[in-house]
Amino acid sequence: MLILASKSPTRKTLLDAVGIAFSVQTAPVDERAIESHLAVDGAGKADIALALAREKALAVSRTRPQALVIGADQTLDCEGLDLHKPDSRETARRQLQELAGRTHHLHAAAALARGGDIVWAARDSAEMTMCDFSAAELEHVLDLEGEAILGSVGGYRLEGPSVRLFSAVKGDYFTVLGLPLLALLDGLRRHGPELLGPKSFDPGTGK
Repeated sequence: MLILASKSPTRKTLLDAVGIAFSVQTAPVDERAIESHLAVDGAGKADIALALAREKALAVSRTRPQALVIGADQTLDCEGLDLHKPDSRETARRQLQELAGRTHHLHAAAALARGGDIVWAARDSAEMTMCDFSAAELEHVLDLEGEAILGSVGGYRLEGPSVRLFSAVKGDYFTVLGLPLLALLDGLRRHGPELLGPKSFDPGTGK
């Protein structure tokens, strides 16, 4: 049994597209409290993403010890700005205005847990450069996006109309969407090959 410990519709869509059978169980984790504690100890945004992915996987794994649990998280790093998923259009507007004309980084992490222990974890980063867009351009994008942007760190979706706000992106597309999918598939091959089916490719043997 495979469980995704995330309520993110984007992560669910990515796993659905791969053709993996899984269920969803949201992890009872106070992300902001954990992030605040880690930040006080000097952890960077990439480390925080990995720590949160691990905590989510562990939280669900402790209640479903026989399952393989996927935890995932994404953080945004831009010159000390503290940005998360916006809770309103106004918050999204403010965050996007802060990111305009600047380069920031997205850090996406995933972890696998079984029996209350982490068996695998990985993270990846992407570099995002935004245009110096006008207020009118921003309002048009917000109109096109609607409530969809409320589920994305920073208040934008590269897979949606807000891609218009970018001038350059360097990194893996799946990492930008919030899940280092290729790395995760490698982790599943190693720790849950039966979940991928009988023809799973073994990166160690090439077969």
